[in-house]
Amino acid sequence: MLIFGRILFGIGVGFGNETVPLFLTEVAPIQHRGAVNIMFQLFVTIGIFIANLVNYGTSMKHPNGWRMSLGFAAIPAVILFIGSFVITDTPTSLVERGNEEQGKSTLMKIRGVSDVEAEYKEIMAACEQAKQVKQHSLKNLLKPASIPPLVIGVLLQIFQQFTGINAIMFYAPVLFQTMGFKANASLLSSIITGIVNVGSTFVSIYLVDKVGRRKLLLQACCQMLISQLAIGAILVTSLSETGTLNRTLAAVVVLLVCTYVMSFAWSWGPLGWLIPSETFPLETRTTGFAFAVSTNMLFTSIIAQLFLTMLCTMKAYIFFFFSGWIVVMGLFVYFFLPETKGVPIDSMVERVWMQHPIWKRLF
Repeated sequence: MLIFGRILFGIGVGFGNETVPLFLTEVAPIQHRGAVNIMFQLFVTIGIFIANLVNYGTSMKHPNGWRMSLGFAAIPAVILFIGSFVITDTPTSLVERGNEEQGKSTLMKIRGVSDVEAEYKEIMAACEQAKQVKQHSLKNLLKPASIPPLVIGVLLQIFQQFTGINAIMFYAPVLFQTMGFKANASLLSSIITGIVNVGSTFVSIYLVDKVGRRKLLLQACCQMLISQLAIGAILVTSLSETGTLNRTLAAVVVLLVCTYVMSFAWSWGPLGWLIPSETFPLETRTTGFAFAVSTNMLFTSIIAQLFLTMLCTMKAYIFFFFSGWIVVMGLFVYFFLPETKGVPIDSMVERVWMQHPIWKRLF
Protein backbone atom coordinates (compact mmCIF):
# COMPACT_ATOMS: atom_id res chain seq x y z
CA MET A 1 0.00 0.00 0.00
CA LEU A 2 2.86 2.35 0.79
CA ILE A 3 4.40 1.86 -2.65
CA PHE A 4 1.00 2.22 -4.34
CA GLY A 5 0.38 5.44 -2.43
CA ARG A 6 3.77 6.81 -3.43
CA ILE A 7 2.99 6.03 -7.09
CA LEU A 8 -0.31 7.93 -6.91
CA PHE A 9 1.44 10.76 -5.10
CA GLY A 10 4.09 10.89 -7.82
CA ILE A 11 1.46 11.08 -10.56
CA GLY A 12 -0.18 14.02 -8.80
CA VAL A 13 3.12 15.82 -8.34
CA GLY A 14 3.92 15.26 -12.02
CA PHE A 15 0.63 16.82 -13.12
CA GLY A 16 1.20 19.78 -10.82
CA ASN A 17 4.77 20.34 -11.99
CA GLU A 18 3.61 20.30 -15.61
CA THR A 19 0.63 22.64 -15.32
CA VAL A 20 1.54 25.25 -12.70
CA PRO A 21 4.70 26.73 -14.34
CA LEU A 22 2.93 26.91 -17.72
CA PHE A 23 -0.10 28.56 -16.14
CA LEU A 24 2.02 31.17 -14.36
CA THR A 25 4.04 31.90 -17.50
CA GLU A 26 0.92 32.44 -19.62
CA VAL A 27 -0.85 34.75 -17.15
CA ALA A 28 2.18 36.80 -16.05
CA PRO A 29 2.84 40.26 -17.53
CA ILE A 30 6.01 40.20 -19.61
CA GLN A 31 8.00 42.54 -17.34
CA HIS A 32 7.33 40.33 -14.30
CA ARG A 33 7.12 36.91 -15.96
CA GLY A 34 10.22 35.54 -14.29
CA ALA A 35 9.23 36.66 -10.80
CA VAL A 36 5.67 35.35 -11.13
CA ASN A 37 6.83 31.97 -12.44
CA ILE A 38 9.37 31.60 -9.64
CA MET A 39 6.52 31.84 -7.14
CA PHE A 40 6.02 28.16 -8.02
CA GLN A 41 9.53 27.31 -6.84
CA LEU A 42 9.12 29.57 -3.80
CA PHE A 43 6.15 27.60 -2.53
CA VAL A 44 7.92 24.33 -3.34
CA THR A 45 10.79 25.43 -1.09
CA ILE A 46 8.31 26.53 1.59
CA GLY A 47 6.71 23.09 1.33
CA ILE A 48 10.10 21.41 1.74
CA PHE A 49 10.81 23.58 4.78
CA ILE A 50 7.44 22.76 6.37
CA ALA A 51 8.03 19.06 5.64
CA ASN A 52 11.37 19.26 7.45
CA LEU A 53 9.66 20.89 10.44
CA VAL A 54 6.97 18.20 10.45
CA ASN A 55 9.56 15.42 10.18
CA TYR A 56 11.54 16.92 13.04
CA GLY A 57 8.45 17.35 15.19
CA THR A 58 7.01 13.89 14.60
CA SER A 59 10.39 12.24 15.18
CA MET A 60 10.50 13.89 18.61
CA LYS A 61 6.95 12.84 19.50
CA HIS A 62 6.76 9.23 18.33
CA PRO A 63 9.20 6.51 17.19
CA ASN A 64 7.00 5.89 14.12
CA GLY A 65 6.59 9.59 13.40
CA TRP A 66 7.27 9.06 9.70
CA ARG A 67 3.76 7.59 9.39
CA MET A 68 2.29 10.82 10.72
CA SER A 69 4.46 12.83 8.31
CA LEU A 70 3.10 10.91 5.33
CA GLY A 71 -0.46 11.40 6.54
CA PHE A 72 -0.05 15.16 6.87
CA ALA A 73 0.73 15.31 3.12
CA ALA A 74 -3.03 14.98 2.54
CA ILE A 75 -3.59 18.53 3.84
CA PRO A 76 -1.97 20.45 0.93
CA ALA A 77 -3.49 17.93 -1.49
CA VAL A 78 -6.99 18.81 -0.28
CA ILE A 79 -6.25 22.54 -0.54
CA LEU A 80 -4.99 22.09 -4.10
CA PHE A 81 -8.04 20.02 -5.02
CA ILE A 82 -10.45 22.69 -3.76
CA GLY A 83 -8.48 25.46 -5.46
CA SER A 84 -8.69 23.71 -8.82
CA PHE A 85 -12.44 24.42 -8.89
CA VAL A 86 -11.90 28.14 -8.32
CA ILE A 87 -9.04 29.00 -10.65
CA THR A 88 -9.71 30.12 -14.24
CA ASP A 89 -8.09 28.98 -17.49
CA THR A 90 -5.42 31.19 -19.03
CA PRO A 91 -6.44 33.60 -21.81
CA THR A 92 -4.18 31.76 -24.25
CA SER A 93 -5.80 28.42 -23.46
CA LEU A 94 -9.31 29.87 -23.84
CA VAL A 95 -8.56 31.54 -27.17
CA GLU A 96 -6.79 28.44 -28.49
CA ARG A 97 -9.95 26.41 -27.81
CA GLY A 98 -12.19 28.92 -29.59
CA ASN A 99 -13.45 30.94 -26.60
CA GLU A 100 -12.18 34.31 -27.83
CA GLU A 101 -14.54 36.56 -25.87
CA GLN A 102 -14.04 34.67 -22.64
CA GLY A 103 -10.30 34.76 -23.24
CA LYS A 104 -10.36 38.53 -23.69
CA SER A 105 -12.50 39.11 -20.60
CA THR A 106 -10.20 36.85 -18.57
CA LEU A 107 -7.18 38.80 -19.82
CA MET A 108 -8.81 42.09 -18.73
CA LYS A 109 -9.60 40.59 -15.34
CA ILE A 110 -6.04 39.34 -14.83
CA ARG A 111 -4.44 42.63 -15.94
CA GLY A 112 -6.95 44.77 -14.06
CA VAL A 113 -7.44 47.12 -17.05
CA SER A 114 -9.79 47.24 -20.02
CA ASP A 115 -7.16 48.20 -22.63
CA VAL A 116 -5.56 44.83 -23.43
CA GLU A 117 -5.96 45.03 -27.19
CA ALA A 118 -2.24 44.82 -28.04
CA GLU A 119 -1.61 41.75 -25.88
CA TYR A 120 -4.86 40.16 -27.02
CA LYS A 121 -3.83 40.55 -30.68
CA GLU A 122 -0.51 38.82 -29.93
CA ILE A 123 -2.38 35.91 -28.33
CA MET A 124 -4.78 35.71 -31.28
CA ALA A 125 -1.88 35.73 -33.76
CA ALA A 126 -0.06 32.96 -31.88
CA CYS A 127 -3.22 30.84 -31.71
CA GLU A 128 -3.91 31.37 -35.41
CA GLN A 129 -0.37 30.31 -36.25
CA ALA A 130 -0.74 27.23 -34.06
CA LYS A 131 -3.97 26.27 -35.84
CA GLN A 132 -2.19 26.33 -39.19
CA VAL A 133 0.18 23.66 -37.96
CA LYS A 134 -1.19 20.11 -38.08
CA GLN A 135 -2.07 19.01 -34.58
CA HIS A 136 0.55 16.30 -34.16
CA SER A 137 2.43 17.67 -31.17
CA LEU A 138 4.97 14.85 -31.01
CA LYS A 139 5.91 15.32 -34.68
CA ASN A 140 5.96 19.09 -34.28
CA LEU A 141 8.57 18.73 -31.53
CA LEU A 142 11.04 17.66 -34.22
CA LYS A 143 10.46 20.79 -36.30
CA PRO A 144 13.11 23.56 -36.22
CA ALA A 145 11.03 25.93 -34.08
CA SER A 146 10.71 23.34 -31.30
CA ILE A 147 14.10 21.61 -31.34
CA PRO A 148 16.07 24.35 -29.50
CA PRO A 149 13.59 24.71 -26.60
CA LEU A 150 13.22 20.92 -26.42
CA VAL A 151 16.98 20.40 -26.13
CA ILE A 152 17.30 23.28 -23.67
CA GLY A 153 14.30 22.15 -21.61
CA VAL A 154 15.37 18.51 -21.33
CA LEU A 155 19.02 19.27 -20.59
CA LEU A 156 18.15 21.89 -17.98
CA GLN A 157 16.12 19.25 -16.12
CA ILE A 158 18.96 16.72 -16.32
CA PHE A 159 21.53 19.28 -15.22
CA GLN A 160 19.25 20.44 -12.40
CA GLN A 161 19.48 16.96 -10.90
CA PHE A 162 23.21 16.61 -11.55
CA THR A 163 23.92 19.68 -9.49
CA GLY A 164 23.43 17.20 -6.65
CA ILE A 165 20.72 19.27 -4.96
CA ASN A 166 18.09 16.56 -4.57
CA ALA A 167 20.76 14.15 -3.40
CA ILE A 168 21.69 16.58 -0.65
CA MET A 169 18.08 17.48 0.24
CA PHE A 170 16.87 13.86 0.20
CA TYR A 171 19.74 12.52 2.24
CA ALA A 172 20.78 15.53 4.31
CA PRO A 173 20.18 13.52 7.52
CA VAL A 174 22.45 10.73 6.23
CA LEU A 175 25.12 13.24 5.24
CA PHE A 176 25.10 14.97 8.59
CA GLN A 177 25.08 11.70 10.52
CA THR A 178 28.11 10.64 8.49
CA MET A 179 29.79 13.86 9.59
CA GLY A 180 29.21 13.00 13.25
CA PHE A 181 25.90 14.69 14.03
CA LYS A 182 23.29 12.82 16.08
CA ALA A 183 19.98 11.77 14.50
CA ASN A 184 17.89 14.72 15.72
CA ALA A 185 20.69 17.18 15.03
CA SER A 186 20.83 15.96 11.43
CA LEU A 187 17.13 16.72 10.97
CA LEU A 188 17.70 20.12 12.54
CA SER A 189 20.49 20.74 10.03
CA SER A 190 18.02 19.91 7.25
CA ILE A 191 15.72 22.59 8.64
CA ILE A 192 18.59 25.07 8.47
CA THR A 193 19.16 24.30 4.78
CA GLY A 194 15.40 24.63 4.25
CA ILE A 195 15.43 28.16 5.65
CA VAL A 196 18.32 29.04 3.34
CA ASN A 197 16.44 27.50 0.41
CA VAL A 198 13.33 29.63 1.01
CA GLY A 199 15.22 32.86 1.67
CA SER A 200 17.41 32.52 -1.42
CA THR A 201 14.40 31.93 -3.67
CA PHE A 202 13.26 35.45 -2.80
CA VAL A 203 16.58 36.67 -4.20
CA SER A 204 15.74 35.01 -7.51
CA ILE A 205 12.28 36.60 -7.56
CA TYR A 206 13.88 40.02 -7.13
CA LEU A 207 16.73 39.59 -9.63
CA VAL A 208 15.47 37.37 -12.45
CA ASP A 209 13.71 40.13 -14.41
CA LYS A 210 16.51 42.61 -13.70
CA VAL A 211 19.76 40.76 -14.44
CA GLY A 212 18.31 37.98 -16.60
CA ARG A 213 18.44 34.19 -16.57
CA ARG A 214 21.95 33.55 -17.92
CA LYS A 215 23.80 35.64 -15.34
CA LEU A 216 22.05 33.95 -12.44
CA LEU A 217 22.84 30.49 -13.82
CA LEU A 218 26.49 31.27 -14.54
CA GLN A 219 27.07 32.95 -11.17
CA ALA A 220 25.49 29.98 -9.41
CA CYS A 221 27.72 27.53 -11.29
CA CYS A 222 30.78 29.31 -9.91
CA GLN A 223 29.42 29.39 -6.36
CA MET A 224 28.22 25.77 -6.41
CA LEU A 225 31.53 24.59 -7.87
CA ILE A 226 33.57 26.29 -5.15
CA SER A 227 31.25 24.96 -2.43
CA GLN A 228 31.31 21.38 -3.73
CA LEU A 229 35.09 21.34 -4.13
CA ALA A 230 35.60 22.77 -0.65
CA ILE A 231 33.21 20.25 0.95
CA GLY A 232 34.89 17.39 -0.89
CA ALA A 233 38.38 18.54 0.08
CA ILE A 234 37.46 18.87 3.77
CA LEU A 235 35.74 15.49 3.92
CA VAL A 236 38.45 13.64 2.00
CA THR A 237 41.16 15.10 4.22
CA SER A 238 39.44 14.81 7.60
CA LEU A 239 37.35 11.65 7.30
CA SER A 240 40.25 9.64 5.90
CA GLU A 241 42.32 10.50 8.99
CA THR A 242 39.83 10.29 11.89
CA GLY A 243 36.57 9.00 10.40
CA THR A 244 34.66 11.96 11.90
CA LEU A 245 34.72 15.75 11.82
CA ASN A 246 35.48 17.92 14.80
CA ARG A 247 32.92 20.53 15.77
CA THR A 248 34.65 23.35 13.89
CA LEU A 249 35.00 21.48 10.59
CA ALA A 250 31.45 20.16 10.89
CA ALA A 251 30.19 23.73 11.22
CA VAL A 252 32.24 24.74 8.17
CA VAL A 253 30.71 21.90 6.13
CA VAL A 254 27.20 22.94 7.16
CA LEU A 255 28.03 26.53 6.15
CA LEU A 256 29.34 25.34 2.77
CA VAL A 257 26.23 23.22 2.22
CA CYS A 258 24.11 26.30 2.96
CA THR A 259 26.20 28.34 0.51
CA TYR A 260 25.64 25.66 -2.10
CA VAL A 261 21.87 25.48 -1.44
CA MET A 262 21.73 29.28 -1.55
CA SER A 263 23.21 29.46 -5.05
CA PHE A 264 20.98 26.66 -6.34
CA ALA A 265 17.85 28.26 -4.89
CA TRP A 266 18.25 31.51 -6.83
CA SER A 267 19.28 29.85 -10.10
CA TRP A 268 19.01 26.24 -11.22
CA GLY A 269 16.08 25.51 -8.93
CA PRO A 270 13.55 28.09 -10.18
CA LEU A 271 15.05 28.72 -13.63
CA GLY A 272 14.94 25.02 -14.46
CA TRP A 273 11.14 25.44 -14.50
CA LEU A 274 10.93 29.00 -15.81
CA ILE A 275 13.03 28.73 -18.98
CA PRO A 276 11.35 25.63 -20.50
CA SER A 277 7.89 27.05 -19.73
CA GLU A 278 8.54 30.28 -21.65
CA THR A 279 10.52 29.14 -24.70
CA PHE A 280 8.30 26.65 -26.58
CA PRO A 281 6.03 27.91 -29.39
CA LEU A 282 2.33 27.64 -28.62
CA GLU A 283 1.69 24.57 -30.81
CA THR A 284 4.17 22.46 -28.80
CA ARG A 285 4.22 24.31 -25.48
CA THR A 286 2.25 21.76 -23.48
CA THR A 287 3.83 18.67 -25.03
CA GLY A 288 7.35 20.07 -24.93
CA PHE A 289 7.11 21.15 -21.32
CA ALA A 290 5.62 17.76 -20.44
CA PHE A 291 8.76 16.15 -21.87
CA ALA A 292 10.90 18.45 -19.74
CA VAL A 293 8.93 17.64 -16.57
CA SER A 294 9.05 13.90 -17.30
CA THR A 295 12.81 14.16 -17.69
CA ASN A 296 13.02 15.93 -14.34
CA MET A 297 10.97 13.24 -12.60
CA LEU A 298 12.97 10.45 -14.24
CA PHE A 299 16.36 11.81 -13.23
CA THR A 300 15.12 12.77 -9.77
CA SER A 301 14.19 9.12 -9.30
CA ILE A 302 17.49 7.87 -10.71
CA ILE A 303 19.58 10.13 -8.48
CA ALA A 304 17.46 9.32 -5.42
CA GLN A 305 17.90 5.58 -5.99
CA LEU A 306 21.61 5.72 -6.75
CA PHE A 307 22.82 8.41 -4.35
CA LEU A 308 23.07 6.27 -1.23
CA THR A 309 25.01 3.59 -3.12
CA MET A 310 27.22 6.25 -4.68
CA LEU A 311 27.80 7.82 -1.27
CA CYS A 312 28.84 4.47 0.23
CA THR A 313 31.12 3.70 -2.73
CA MET A 314 32.58 7.09 -3.58
CA LYS A 315 32.31 8.57 -0.07
CA ALA A 316 33.51 12.19 -0.04
CA TYR A 317 34.60 11.96 -3.67
CA ILE A 318 30.95 12.16 -4.68
CA PHE A 319 31.21 15.93 -4.31
CA PHE A 320 33.92 15.97 -6.97
CA PHE A 321 31.61 13.93 -9.21
CA PHE A 322 28.91 16.60 -9.00
CA SER A 323 31.54 19.34 -9.37
CA GLY A 324 32.48 17.93 -12.76
CA TRP A 325 28.88 18.15 -13.88
CA ILE A 326 28.65 21.75 -12.72
CA VAL A 327 31.54 22.64 -15.04
CA VAL A 328 29.68 21.01 -17.95
CA MET A 329 26.52 22.91 -17.01
CA GLY A 330 28.33 26.24 -16.97
CA LEU A 331 29.79 25.66 -20.43
CA PHE A 332 26.37 24.65 -21.74
CA VAL A 333 24.75 27.84 -20.44
CA TYR A 334 27.54 30.02 -21.81
CA PHE A 335 27.45 28.65 -25.35
CA PHE A 336 23.90 27.35 -25.90
CA LEU A 337 21.42 29.14 -23.64
CA PRO A 338 20.08 32.48 -24.96
CA GLU A 339 18.68 35.22 -22.73
CA THR A 340 14.87 35.27 -22.64
CA LYS A 341 14.32 38.18 -20.26
CA GLY A 342 11.73 40.63 -21.58
CA VAL A 343 10.87 38.61 -24.69
CA PRO A 344 7.14 37.83 -25.25
CA ILE A 345 6.58 34.07 -25.04
CA ASP A 346 4.93 34.04 -28.47
CA SER A 347 7.92 35.79 -30.08
CA MET A 348 10.67 33.45 -28.88
CA VAL A 349 11.28 31.83 -32.28
CA GLU A 350 11.82 35.10 -34.16
CA ARG A 351 13.55 37.10 -31.42
CA VAL A 352 15.57 34.40 -29.66
CA TRP A 353 16.17 31.15 -31.52
CA MET A 354 16.52 32.63 -35.01
CA GLN A 355 19.01 35.20 -33.66
CA HIS A 356 21.20 32.81 -31.66
CA PRO A 357 24.58 32.09 -33.34
CA ILE A 358 24.18 28.31 -32.94
CA TRP A 359 20.44 27.63 -32.99
CA LYS A 360 19.75 29.87 -36.01
CA ARG A 361 21.43 27.25 -38.20
CA LEU A 362 18.31 25.09 -37.83
CA PHE A 363 16.14 27.66 -39.60
